[in-house]
Amino acid sequence: MPLEELEQWLQARVDQHPVATSIPMLDGYVAAIVAGPVSMSPLDWICPLLAIDADAFNHGGTPEFAAISAVALRHNEISQILSTTPRQFEPMHLRNPHGDVDPRPWCQGFYAAMRLKLSAWAPLLDTGNVNHGLLLPILLHCRGDQGQPMLGLPRSCRDIADFLRNAHTDIPAAVEAMRQYWMPIRYPRAR
Repeated sequence: MPLEELEQWLQARVDQHPVATSIPMLDGYVAAIVAGPVSMSPLDWICPLLAIDADAFNHGGTPEFAAISAVALRHNEISQILSTTPRQFEPMHLRNPHGDVDPRPWCQGFYAAMRLKLSAWAPLLDTGNVNHGLLLPILLHCRGDQGQPMLGLPRSCRDIADFLRNAHTDIPAAVEAMRQYWMPIRYPRAR
């Protein structure tokens, strides 16, 4: 299933509450799965992402199975890029009619995947951890359950506005740095 078709399929399922309702949200979610602190069974993260039952993995030839396959391909693509050519990683951000990047859906997707295992992400959520800054370009664009900004209300200063407008450019490097940060925990070497 091509990504354009997958996005239409997701939007047609909005009433079933998939985590992702757009390709940017799906892409951010999958990036967090790839770069995050723990390996997870595909059932544990693909089912909520697409709002499907685990049984859909057992029935090839269905639209659900085609969506699962498309997600798996994107997962493998992100994993391959981050493993071999991390500087080529590019999040799939929306663009507004003026061509400006809107990173919010991608970032919300990333945060949705974090929430699956939020306790595992705790070290980076700790503001006392020097590596907490890796999450900032993502969390700056996220809103909590009540619609409030994740990092509090932005200050009304021109420098802050410029920073917010350009923070998305730091996301690719931050995702790769997070992947490196979690690597020793996620893939411990045998002794």
